[in-house]
Amino acid sequence: MSSAAARVVLASGNRGKLRELSALLAPLGLSILPQNDFGIESPPETGSTFVENALIKARHAATRTSLAALADDSGLEVDALGGLPGVRSARYAGEHATDRDNLEKLLHALAAVDRGERTARYQCAMVFVSSPDDPAPLIAAASWEGTLVAAPRGTGGFGYDPIFVPLGETLTVAEMPAERKNALSHRGRALAKLRAALTTRLAGR
Repeated sequence: MSSAAARVVLASGNRGKLRELSALLAPLGLSILPQNDFGIESPPETGSTFVENALIKARHAATRTSLAALADDSGLEVDALGGLPGVRSARYAGEHATDRDNLEKLLHALAAVDRGERTARYQCAMVFVSSPDDPAPLIAAASWEGTLVAAPRGTGGFGYDPIFVPLGETLTVAEMPAERKNALSHRGRALAKLRAALTTRLAGR
């Protein structure tokens, strides 16, 4: 990717993700633009893993824009639910579910589960492609362990953040300052790995 192609399309319309990723990638001087700006609809996420879905989204966005593309697929795995909602975290309550819909469905599913058994983790797979047919996409992954509380707390973050308390913390992610969340989170750590690989790639061109 040349200096003339500093724009990167984010294969998501999620404004929470856009804020987080823009802040984390600022040191590289990249301009991160959501795919909504190009009128792109998300493709069907037919993969069975987070990595597969991230690749589907990144290649789709790159094809539609002729720009480099960044995508992540992330979700929450709840042990008491056998790993659900997993890759369907954003669609847990239906294809057009809101964060609130998904959160309410999850809390209902966990209503009879004791606090000590509400262990869960966030997973994130992040992908960067320099073109639609990039033969060597950059891929990074990370997880974030924690437990789930019985009622939402906090107004920050998005998704399941209001009920997720990271291991060793007392606040939910939605109660944390954005800077602390970015330093600790699955997405922040996956992106740190991706950023290191991307820096190496850019330095070699």
